[in-house]
Amino acid sequence: MLNIRNLTKRFGGLAAVNDVSVEFGANQINAIIGPNGAGKTTFFNLIAGAMPPTEGVIEYKGQDLAGKSPDSIARLGVARTFQTTMLFEESTVLDNLIVGHRLRTESRLWDVIVNSKRLKTDEKRCRDKAAETLEFVGLSHIGHRYIADTSQEERKRVAFALALATDPELVLLDEPAGGVNPEETDGLVDLIHKMVDHGITVCLIEHKMDMIMRIADKIIVLDHGEKISEGTPEQVKNDPVVIEAYLGKEDAEA
Repeated sequence: MLNIRNLTKRFGGLAAVNDVSVEFGANQINAIIGPNGAGKTTFFNLIAGAMPPTEGVIEYKGQDLAGKSPDSIARLGVARTFQTTMLFEESTVLDNLIVGHRLRTESRLWDVIVNSKRLKTDEKRCRDKAAETLEFVGLSHIGHRYIADTSQEERKRVAFALALATDPELVLLDEPAGGVNPEETDGLVDLIHKMVDHGITVCLIEHKMDMIMRIADKIIVLDHGEKISEGTPEQVKNDPVVIEAYLGKEDAEA
């Protein structure tokens, strides 16, 4: 589904992502791990169109994404969540999700001015989609609640639902379990599995290694912007290069 070749992003003399090549298959859970500052979020930003690559190819289902805008990439079927969950605090959960499906509708300013039939149809579609995704993530009972009154774990689920409201085939999750307790993490793991069971491919960045080792089909490891390892959880956790990157040379040898 996603074929990345020689991907590089330079900021002046610093290469935040340096010559990374990797393939991610469909209907899998793919994980990107690495120490702080390894280039993981920049890697996601390049795929999602938040910034253009300096070099390289990002091929999604045969189409090169490099240089495309975030909204056009989302329309192709790529959605993402963010490390810091940013939602409309003074709006309800349901109203936050209505925004997500707008990229699949056709009404414009003129439709709003004349209150056209197309606008009414689109609004109903967005509300129906919001309700559908709320049910999918298990939050139908709080659709009326303001975001400001929700817990961190509920916000994470709302962020999942907002991504799903765009009708994606590939979802990029940036630290989906950040800031939640172990029991809540297990619930989010179940939700990720549910997404894959419904035909959605998942790529995630996460620092909770126990979680990654349980759920990932494939892992790539970045360090200082470069790919240093790739494989199954078993292969990666026993790779001396990965152990050194996380622990330092002296501790790794010990």
